[in-house]
Amino acid sequence: MMMEENYQSLRTTVRRLPQRGVYDRAAIHQILDEGLVCHVGFVIEGQPYVIPMVYVRVEERVYLHGSRASRMLRALAGGVEACITVTLVDGLVLARSAFHHSMNYRSAVVFGTGAAVEGSAEKGAVLHALSEHLVPGRWQEIRGPNEKELQQTLVVAIPIREASAKIRTGPPLDDEEDHALPTWAGVLPLRQMPSQPVPDPRLPPDIPVPLHVKRYVGPASV
Repeated sequence: MMMEENYQSLRTTVRRLPQRGVYDRAAIHQILDEGLVCHVGFVIEGQPYVIPMVYVRVEERVYLHGSRASRMLRALAGGVEACITVTLVDGLVLARSAFHHSMNYRSAVVFGTGAAVEGSAEKGAVLHALSEHLVPGRWQEIRGPNEKELQQTLVVAIPIREASAKIRTGPPLDDEEDHALPTWAGVLPLRQMPSQPVPDPRLPPDIPVPLHVKRYVGPASV
């Protein structure tokens, strides 16, 4: 079956500043793969909730995981509609006027209905992918989940069928007459950087910091 080139639908079409809307699969995947935290929006009994979650994208699905006692995950596994958002802030846009201050950013929105991932093997594969997304190389050095831990974990898969991205790049967009103001304007780039690793107080002193921690630069696609 041929895969659609983009995820555009009626409800994912960007209305405000439509020129910033992006629906290309590769562009949306890239944003999802660079993020560490998504915000999951859903409604239960008329009450809206938005919960931050770690996640991983594997091919055409976003996976969430947590305790089986999680009301959110149980609701999503039961078919409650979800809206997943990921935002990456690339810079502060400093204009000559207060009105035109902005941010350079890349954001992705995914609409979908989830289903529980059943079976220890498939759950283990998702948790492996999540670990490798967050810290590449970590999984091979740690104890994997045992059967009891897998049974206590609920994993939900949400297919990516309707999605969009919105992206802003470039300098401030000041009014023409404001360019004559003696005010500095431009972009202050921002990026997420790891700091010096802090060992567990109970870690034996002869265990060195592993290379995958020393060389960590950020999340990776899996």
